[in-house]
Order: sequence, then structure tokens, then C-alpha cells
Amino acid sequence: MDETTAPGKLYIVATPIGNSRDMSPRGKQILTDVDIIAAEDTRRSMVLLGKLEIRNKLVSNHKFNEYGKAKYFVGEMLAGKSVAVITDAGTPCISDPGNELIRAAVEAGIPVIGVPGCCAAVTALSVSGFDLSSFLFYGFFPRENAERRKLLEKMRRADTRTFALYESPKRIMELVDFFVDNSAVCRMCLCNDLTKLHETSFRGTPVEVREQLLAKGNYDKGEYAVVIEISDTYAFTKVEHTVSAEAMLVDAMVAGGLGAKDAVAAVLADENNSYSKNELKAAALNLKRLFGG
Repeated sequence: MDETTAPGKLYIVATPIGNSRDMSPRGKQILTDVDIIAAEDTRRSMVLLGKLEIRNKLVSNHKFNEYGKAKYFVGEMLAGKSVAVITDAGTPCISDPGNELIRAAVEAGIPVIGVPGCCAAVTALSVSGFDLSSFLFYGFFPRENAERRKLLEKMRRADTRTFALYESPKRIMELVDFFVDNSAVCRMCLCNDLTKLHETSFRGTPVEVREQLLAKGNYDKGEYAVVIEISDTYAFTKVEHTVSAEAMLVDAMVAGGLGAKDAVAAVLADENNSYSKNELKAAALNLKRLFGG
């Protein structure tokens, strides 16, 4: 790069999630002015850019090529060009590709500027009516039942009661059925086609929401943002251990030929472990007092 050439900037631009009128004036101006627009799906992005009357160079930056393309984009920015990252809908990098490019830009000393706007998860949270003093976002609901059960347990053990996630319209009934089948005590708010003409919200217990979906009939159309509020009575109020910390450490030591320190690390990495690091360290000291060494 020429020493007199200042690097360009990387703009992370939020786009509408359904209603093109939600595009911010600032976002539109930046998309008009930048040299390159990095898009998750160029075909879908061309529709939005056409409505906004923007004619810029559109380059694909989907999850299958983002590692290779990051180097290309960084090279262009180091040469003085500015790049805007957009996703199919909403704020980039929220359960979408783009993080690799941002990391590479940061490491190269390129300014990264956020241009806020729509986000389906935040919009769904805002209309849910649930406690939003704190919440967790989990991305897309897992496809495998084992992973779904792990997620439900995490939700029941979390310090917050409100959770946001996404789901495909083809699997939305599976999501609701999972909470029904597991007798989950919670309230749900399923937001379908947010900001569009026929935007719909389904609210209530899992059983009530399932009945509402069935009554609608064509519920398997449009994208869903889901908000779930776990009842205080359903949440785990304390950690219930079925195996002592000392026993887990001994098992790790014997199985892996490990010392106490490495055994603590091994147990912490075990997905079945529910002990904290401090609890395991205390157990290791207890074993040392009991058996020496």
C-alpha cells in the first residue's frame, strides 16, 4: 500500500427485515457512497438495492467463502476503498456470516463502523411484553433433540428468564412441540413476518401457542423470531449434583493419568459437569489433604 494512501473503512450496515421503508437515511447514503458492498446473498440484496436505487459493486460474502474473501476485502480497504457489509435482512453478524471479515479488518487496523438499524431478535424482544432487564440470544434453535434438551437445561439454569432465538417456518411447530412435550413452564411470543403487511404474533403457553398456529393454518410461511420467558417456578434455583466433585476429579485422574490441575481443567471441559472452577479447586485441595501428594 502507498504510504500516502489512508485505509478505507468497513461499515456494518443494518438493512430492513421486511419493510424496505425501514432503511435508515444514513444507511442508504453509506451504501450509495462505498466502493464495495459485501453481501450474504447477492441475489436477495440486489432486490433491496434496486428499491433504494443504489448501483454499486456487489460482492458475495456468504459463510462458504468468507475466509477467502476476508483477505480480498482487507486488501481493497488497505488500498483506500471503503466496504459495507450487509446481510439478507437485519443487522449483519447476528447469526449470519461476517465476523471473519470484521476480525481481519480490526487486526489490519482498519476502522470498523456500525450503522444501526433493524434486528429481528431485538424487535421481537421489544414487543414481547416480557422482562427485558436482561436476556440471552441463542441464534437458531438446534435441530437435534439432544441439543434441544441441553439448551432447555441451560435456559432453566441461566441467571436471566428471557431468551430470544430464530427458527425456520418449516420447523416452527417442532420448536413449539418440543416445549409442549417437555412440559416446559414458560410463556412464548412467536413473531412472524415482522414489519411486513401481515405481521403476526402468537402468544401464551406452549400449548396455547400450538393451538394458535394450528388455527392459523398456513403458519409454515415467513421467518420467525421467538422470545421465551421461563417461569420462576420452572427455573433451577440451585445446582443439584449427582456426583461429588472429588469423584469427578478422581475419575479424570485415573482415566487420563492426570495431575490435580489438569484434572480440574478436564472436568471443567466436560459438558456433564455442573461444578464451578472454584468448587473443583476446593475438591482438589480436599483430595490432597485426604491422600497427600
